[in-house]
Amino acid sequence: MDLSKYDNSEYDPGAGRIKRSTWYLINALIFHSWLFPHSGLKCYLLKIFGAKLGVGVVIKPRVNIKYPWNLQIGNYTWIGEGCWIDSLIKVVIGSNVCISQDAYLLTGNHDYKDPCFGLITSEIIIEDGVWVGAKCIVCPGTVMRTKSILSVGSVLSGTSEENGIYQGNPAKLVRHRKMNT
Repeated sequence: MDLSKYDNSEYDPGAGRIKRSTWYLINALIFHSWLFPHSGLKCYLLKIFGAKLGVGVVIKPRVNIKYPWNLQIGNYTWIGEGCWIDSLIKVVIGSNVCISQDAYLLTGNHDYKDPCFGLITSEIIIEDGVWVGAKCIVCPGTVMRTKSILSVGSVLSGTSEENGIYQGNPAKLVRHRKMNT
């Protein structure tokens, strides 16, 4: 691998340099800070920068969002402290989803077969009622089906089953979620 030949020019972040720079500053000062614990201002700013947000979205302190114009969040979804949403490309999070503390949603990686270490991106889709546990990693191209759970510290790549509970690295289906009626 020769990183001196790394060329990311084909990647389009979806916004110009001024918008990206302005977002970087707002993300650092307001989102990735303990100083603004309430969600109202954060949701407003995300919408200004092109995110599609439902009602009742909660965004805790120290959240890092790469590009809000690639982000869609449904109703009554919580994004926990320290989460990183690496939205190089589209990230869709449904309604009534809980993304717990320090979880990572990663849409990009590098091609280890490419001598220039080229960037690979793939969308993440998290359907309604999903719970991503604390310190989990959701890999590029992952689809978490309705009401599935990723247990604390787990790493998921691929597609989960509806109501599936996944655990480990790599995450494996350990049982199915049964909801109390």
